[in-house]
Amino acid sequence: MLVVLLVLVLAWPIGLLVWANGQINHVAATNDDLSTEGTTYLLAGSDSRDGAGLDYDTTEGQRTDTIMLLTAPPSGTPSLISIPRDTFVEIPGYGPNKLNASYSYGGPELLVETVQSLTGIEVDHYVEIGMGGVADIVDAVGGVELCLDYDVDDADSHLEWEAGCHVADGATALAFARMRHADPLGDIGRTQRQQQVIQAVSSNVADPTLVFRPGEQVRLVSAGLGALDVSEGTGIIDLGQMALTFRDATGDGGVRGTPPVAELDYRPGGVGSTVLLHPDLAPGFFEAVADGTVTEDDLQEY
Repeated sequence: MLVVLLVLVLAWPIGLLVWANGQINHVAATNDDLSTEGTTYLLAGSDSRDGAGLDYDTTEGQRTDTIMLLTAPPSGTPSLISIPRDTFVEIPGYGPNKLNASYSYGGPELLVETVQSLTGIEVDHYVEIGMGGVADIVDAVGGVELCLDYDVDDADSHLEWEAGCHVADGATALAFARMRHADPLGDIGRTQRQQQVIQAVSSNVADPTLVFRPGEQVRLVSAGLGALDVSEGTGIIDLGQMALTFRDATGDGGVRGTPPVAELDYRPGGVGSTVLLHPDLAPGFFEAVADGTVTEDDLQEY
């Protein structure tokens, strides 16, 4: 009986890995235009309404609400950097526009190319999650505690929030991550709340007792992988390493935030209100992100 139990304990994780690897949906995304040491993940939150259960929202098409660089340098400090979706950039082949327009024009491949051009950092793995996936994952972990220090009654995202910390279900967490117009910091505030949602989910999934609940593992993996599109060549082991990097980047030894911003309401003409990264500070900031020397002092302050 002891031998059988040992075999089951060892075989279950291996079988789960094999099964999970087969559940991953791959898309063309990354390229070899740059060569940066370390490993960098581009995390994109798609605002596609498919499967999101947002009957009140009839927006068509697909853009990226969330754009984050998660970087594990060869040495030094790991980081999670949120790049505002409205960042003013030069989109290869299309000219100046907001960063998230690159996804509308050319999908994941053009988004990756644009981010690489903006930051000078090679993207090794692309990971995209849709709106519906956010709600599914939060519900799968039994809800998450989120905090906001002001009341919200936002007609666009349908977020109703009383100042303080509350346990949110999937639909509420999704509205919490999407809300922008009621936030005093607009797009920047939304990136901060998106990081909060991701960190809260990660903390719940990191529960060590999951090792003893194989049925729960399958449920969580199904919810998580069902919501993801990842770049060709990215497997379950890469996603596991990404989770470890995320834990390190959001822990005491990591750095998370946004790059230096010159203007929050930059209007160059033709593309509306954009976020202008600081032309003098941003290049050095991204170099520090890549080589692991970035510090809290380098981040944008609000």
